[in-house]
This record gives sequence, structure tokens and C-alpha cells, in this order.
Amino acid sequence: MSDFSDLYQDLILDHQKNPRNFGEMPEANHHADGYNPLCGDKLTLYLKLDDQGTIQDIHFKGSGCAISKASASMMTVALKGKKTVEAEKMFHEFHDMVMGKIDKAPEDLGKLKVFEGVKEYPARVKCASLAWHTMEAALHNEKDVVSTDDGKGSEA
Repeated sequence: MSDFSDLYQDLILDHQKNPRNFGEMPEANHHADGYNPLCGDKLTLYLKLDDQGTIQDIHFKGSGCAISKASASMMTVALKGKKTVEAEKMFHEFHDMVMGKIDKAPEDLGKLKVFEGVKEYPARVKCASLAWHTMEAALHNEKDVVSTDDGKGSEA
């Protein structure tokens, strides 16, 4: 388990310190804002979708803890070039994984599987899933700020 723990730390720290696809994206045709009141994470997610529903480009900006920023960075890398239906599927797989609803992380999540251990820390689930909830809102052009606060304190 030590190798996995080391990989987890290395990937999280790398994406937190050097986030991919970070910054505003003026040519975006979809965007959404997300907020995690528990940790203070805030982000704006930008998408450029083509007419066939392919994510041509995806960026984010904002501030947050290492898990939140790394999750957003790794998500943007994983979703670029995917169809919206694939992005929705990955959202549900990722969410089920961090919520502990599935026993084993799906293979198609690739490096995102490093977030599987987050399920052991309920407060961190919201950090890891904020970017994903915000991405889903951006896909549907929802204008309300996405919040991980559902009033229950545990579900992300």
C-alpha cells in the first residue's frame, strides 16, 4: 500500500503545485461556478463544446485545498476530447468511487483512481468532487453557483 500512497501524494502534489488547464478561457461557450463552504474551495469551470458535443477545451480557475485543485486539474486532463455523454459517465463513476458506493474504481478513470482513498475522509469527498459537480453544471449551462453544501454535511 506504500507504493500507492506515494503515487497518491506525488500526483496530488504535482497537480496542486502545477495545475493543468488553469486560467480563464475567453472562448468558452459553457461555464459554471462552484463553491465548497466546508473547506472554502471556489472555482470557475470553462468548457468549449463543439456542435457534436465534444469537449474541445476545458479550463478552471480558483482557489482551494490541494485535493480540490488536484482533482480539478486531473479532471480537465481526463475530459479534454471526450463527448459530453462520456464526461457524464466519468462524473458518475468518480462520484460513486469517492462516495464509497462501489468496491473497486473503474479502470476507465485512469489516474483519477488515486482519489479512491478519499472515501475514508467524508469532509474531503466534497473537496475532490467540487470540480466534477461544477463540470456537470457547466455541461447543462446551469447559472446557479454549485455548492457541495446539501445541508446534510456528508454527501458531496
